[in-house]
Amino acid sequence: MHASNEVIMPVLGMIQETGKIIKWLIEEGQPVQEGQPLLEVETDKAVEEIEAPASGILSNVKAQAGDDVPVGQVIAVILPAGEALNQPPGPVLTQVKPAQAVVASPLAARMAAENQLDLELIRPQGGRIEKADVLDYIKAQVKTDAPQPTTGLAQRPLASPKARRLAIEGGIDLGKITGTGPNGAVLAEDVSLFTKTAASEIVPVQAEAVSVSTGSTSLKGVVPQTSEEDAISQDLPISKNWRVMAEHTTKAWTTAPHFYLTREVNASSLNAWHNHLQMKYPKQISITDLLIKVIASALIKHPRVNAYWQEGHIRQVNEVNIGLAVAYQDGLTVPVIHHADQLGLAAIAAERKALVLRTQQGKLRMEDIQGGTFTISNLGMYGIDAFNAVLNSPQAAILAVGRIAQRVTVVDGQPGVQPMLTLTMTYDHRVVDGVRGAEFLRTLAELIEEPLSVFD
Repeated sequence: MHASNEVIMPVLGMIQETGKIIKWLIEEGQPVQEGQPLLEVETDKAVEEIEAPASGILSNVKAQAGDDVPVGQVIAVILPAGEALNQPPGPVLTQVKPAQAVVASPLAARMAAENQLDLELIRPQGGRIEKADVLDYIKAQVKTDAPQPTTGLAQRPLASPKARRLAIEGGIDLGKITGTGPNGAVLAEDVSLFTKTAASEIVPVQAEAVSVSTGSTSLKGVVPQTSEEDAISQDLPISKNWRVMAEHTTKAWTTAPHFYLTREVNASSLNAWHNHLQMKYPKQISITDLLIKVIASALIKHPRVNAYWQEGHIRQVNEVNIGLAVAYQDGLTVPVIHHADQLGLAAIAAERKALVLRTQQGKLRMEDIQGGTFTISNLGMYGIDAFNAVLNSPQAAILAVGRIAQRVTVVDGQPGVQPMLTLTMTYDHRVVDGVRGAEFLRTLAELIEEPLSVFD
């Protein structure tokens, strides 16, 4: 079988480890043409159509809708037309069936491999071994203290692939970490928490010591968890997208040295510009669209801000692709307006609306969230005056925008009330120092106060 005929789970994102199959667009046994959409795959933030790598008959489908499959794993093959039908028929009544190969879901196979379990010893509840079957087998082995087919289960704690990789990179003993995943499995966030606290062991936070009377005996110790405590607190369900967002922001916060610069800007001219455009394009162009245009112009003047840190080097990007932080039910994502410096206001507004709509509908494409070089986060519509934003790694800068509010300020040497806007820049100090950061913010403020200079 040629590798070009294999359908594999592709890598569609920088931090992607698995892809979830949404649905097959071609049924097994049906013909498919090279380049034809074959299946839909969901990553952490987008749904992508995967094209057929060759022409032929879709065969040997190993993963179904709903399965999370590790990247790089073969999930089907495409056979030349007729190849699967050219096998000579065997005897019917006297045929001896060969031993059937163990069939397991990709996730179950990965869990078994991680814990060095023999799949042939696991009895599935259905037609193939699933995650629940592997977990049931592990529980049974631990409960009965039965001898293991290998020593791996006793020596290697249950952990996700990412957690195991992070532990190896950090030289951390997984056995010292209390896992919060299914059956005590160590998750990536458990490793991150362990590293951050620099503790030799992570234990649950306990309440103050109290005396508990049991008849004539008084027991002094910590308050145990009770059903009453469980009744007043609970673990909230977390979507995959929220978990990815949490991991992404944690990594950015703990690896990039953040610093902040804040400046108040007179928004009178920006408001006037917006009001003029509203008369020409009613309800089509927003303040955010104007800011995107202005930011793009400022980034052209300060290309060092349009860069990121990569393996000890500063890598400057020659495209201005501005991401817009958008909240939705499952978390936060940053769709990107590409080549913002080359777009007119109407095009920026149209692209922003389309991206926000696809975000809300859960239909973002991979190209919608890739390639960003700078991010803007606007909470002004929620009445927020100012805030500090966490970097959208690997980008070196993010702008936090507050509301435009009437404030007392000095105008021509006299106190007066003006619409003021607070801008807060967050920078990665490895890429941008204080002077460069201040110069960019000064240019941005000047362009906001005289926005028509963008077109000079």
